[in-house]
Amino acid sequence: MVNNITRMAVIPLLGILGFLLLWSAAAQNIDTSLGKFPGPAAVWEQFGSLYEEHTTERGKEAAFYERQEKRNAARMEKDPDYVPKIRAYTGKETFLDQIATSLVTVMSGFLVAAAMAIPLGIAVGLSKTLNSAINPIVQIFKPVSPLAWLPLVTMVVSALYVSPDPMVSKSFLNSMITVTLCCLWPMVINTSVGVASIDSDLVNVSRVLRLPAMTHVRKIVLPASIPMIFTGMRLSLGVAWMVLIAAEMLAQNPGLGKFVWDEFQNGSSNSLARIMAAVLVIGFIGFLLDRGMLQLQRYVSWDKSSADR
Repeated sequence: MVNNITRMAVIPLLGILGFLLLWSAAAQNIDTSLGKFPGPAAVWEQFGSLYEEHTTERGKEAAFYERQEKRNAARMEKDPDYVPKIRAYTGKETFLDQIATSLVTVMSGFLVAAAMAIPLGIAVGLSKTLNSAINPIVQIFKPVSPLAWLPLVTMVVSALYVSPDPMVSKSFLNSMITVTLCCLWPMVINTSVGVASIDSDLVNVSRVLRLPAMTHVRKIVLPASIPMIFTGMRLSLGVAWMVLIAAEMLAQNPGLGKFVWDEFQNGSSNSLARIMAAVLVIGFIGFLLDRGMLQLQRYVSWDKSSADR
């Protein structure tokens, strides 16, 4: 019991404390064009400042809509036939808003990729003929950085997504499709490998029982290949989060990447500390996404030992 507590809590805390001490010592000896490199205390202070900015902006938004409601109420008193109009608040996105935008984008792209890659991977794993046809395409496009697709995606979306009243913004679609492209290949490869490596005894049982194709997939293929499928999903989600931040910086799409780039361009005395705060948040969210996927795997998998790491 004591050993488990030490391994699970004490040792990680000591590692974090050691990192903070090294960071603080190194920061004091690094001079930049904007001043000293921020240490833990300066970054912590910016977390408070960023939250205050968020609450202030939300207050402005509430006051904006309240003024509109009062104006519309007064107008309707004079003219009962008047149809009130509510204009959307167009204030700047705060740090917390940028976090939410990035999370929605990465999960949207990831889910779209999973909906395409997992069925395709199952089909490829079950059919050697289809595997021979698809494998060259996967091997060609797998090494291509998703950022190389970004200019093409941007032009295609701009050409095809033409609407006076779009449901979602073009910037969101550009980032989401880029995320989808980077998620596809690890999921297709790991799913197909997992399906192709199913124990032959299970396949023989399915043949003896003469299970229909869909029943075979549902009862035999999916349960046996879940560990490999989730390995591909975890890899894809981790890569997607990294790619999204870079894509947001490159294309200036809303999100954490744009926040980092804007602070870099801003060049104020607090910019470095705010960028470092964003870096820590990006890393922490990436960790939570991975742990969340691990817990989901543990929940749906019959082999709990496969989700221990």
